[in-house]
Amino acid sequence: MKKIDRRSFLAVCGVVAAAGALTACGGSSSSSTAASSSTASSVASSTASSAAEATNDLSSLSGTVSTGGSTSMNSVMEALSEGFAEVAPGVTVSYDPTGSGAGITGALEETLDIGLASRALHDDETGVTATTVALDGIAMVVNNENPVSDLSIEQLAQIFTKQVTNWADVGGEDGEIVVIGREAGSGTRDGFESIVGVEDSCVYDQELTATGAVISAVASNKLAIGYASLSAVGDTVKTLTVEGVECSEATVLDGTYKVQRPFNFITNDSVQLSDAAQAFIDFAVSADAAELIRLAGAVPLVDAEG
Repeated sequence: MKKIDRRSFLAVCGVVAAAGALTACGGSSSSSTAASSSTASSVASSTASSAAEATNDLSSLSGTVSTGGSTSMNSVMEALSEGFAEVAPGVTVSYDPTGSGAGITGALEETLDIGLASRALHDDETGVTATTVALDGIAMVVNNENPVSDLSIEQLAQIFTKQVTNWADVGGEDGEIVVIGREAGSGTRDGFESIVGVEDSCVYDQELTATGAVISAVASNKLAIGYASLSAVGDTVKTLTVEGVECSEATVLDGTYKVQRPFNFITNDSVQLSDAAQAFIDFAVSADAAELIRLAGAVPLVDAEG
């Protein structure tokens, strides 16, 4: 998980808390609050009507919001939960990192208030709605000792389907490529395979159940390659450029880095959300949360809307 600078994080939380207090007081601050809400609505589509806006005071909310799913959203959820606690101290947001598939199932089966998925919904996943709170680059990672620095989409497809099995064939040193990925149902895996065009045809040497496990495995094997959320990648591994483009916030936001996916909140269409759950969603897509998302290593959509 990406380390969040605590000084910067707490400073941002302070600003968020101050904004929440001004909202409760009304007056001249109400116009800026309305503008932020309008921006959030354009990003969140179906989440524009907030029970929290009706009360106009998040500090009066109480209860628990259960969330679970994508492990790649760990850093983002930590940041959003802590930031939300500053403006709604009576609400507890729980998070169970079980993978995107489980998050969607949890929303469908009503065992979670909000499922978390680091991929788009499949055509057959009906009865739920996805609200995108951020974008994330899927970084291609190799061992720090690997001399390879760039791969094309075609080369990635060949490596992950075992059509290319030696690093020497893609400009590296002689050695059999060790392909490491996530387990079936992972949003990171689903996103990577769909973007690269290798759905159901990848041949993995290791299938691991968490983003951190993939990074650790690649860091300990000089012949390994894997994929991981940009927000989780640190200096223990080497991040490749893809088609000559680095994986960064700027390239994800402008679309030049192609291996990217959404971070989605999943809600059940037939369930009326609690005031606390609706308020958390509205907070997550607001301008107030944008810097928290950025500090967590993901790309806030509200900036893309201006």
